[in-house]
Amino acid sequence: MSELVDETPPLTVLYDGACPLCRREIGVYRKLESTTPLCFADVSDAAAPLPPGSTREQLLARFHVRNHDGELLSGAQAFLALWAVLPGWRWLARAGRLPGVAWAMERAYGFFLRWRPALQRWVSRLDRLDRQDATR
Repeated sequence: MSELVDETPPLTVLYDGACPLCRREIGVYRKLESTTPLCFADVSDAAAPLPPGSTREQLLARFHVRNHDGELLSGAQAFLALWAVLPGWRWLARAGRLPGVAWAMERAYGFFLRWRPALQRWVSRLDRLDRQDATR
């Protein structure tokens, strides 16, 4: 599924499809066979519907997932919810539930977000170089 629909799936991954880092990460997740149906929604698309009570700016600023109850999870909690349903990643979700680990993950994610614009520029350059090499 690529968009939000009236019937809420067990987990909807809300991601910034305009971000080269995000596209790569979501590409990894999409390739995995989850036992839980996942919906991936590119919130950078102005036509994409948004979860009630959220803004596009809010959703683009951090990683979010919406669970089957409609609860919007962000940052470390969103990653933990996603990893919990992905084969090969569940051990990370279990580790994230140990005392203090989610707190540390959230702090690390905050640090990453400060560097995200520079990392996006770097990955964009790599993508351009890859495309140039492919055309030669």
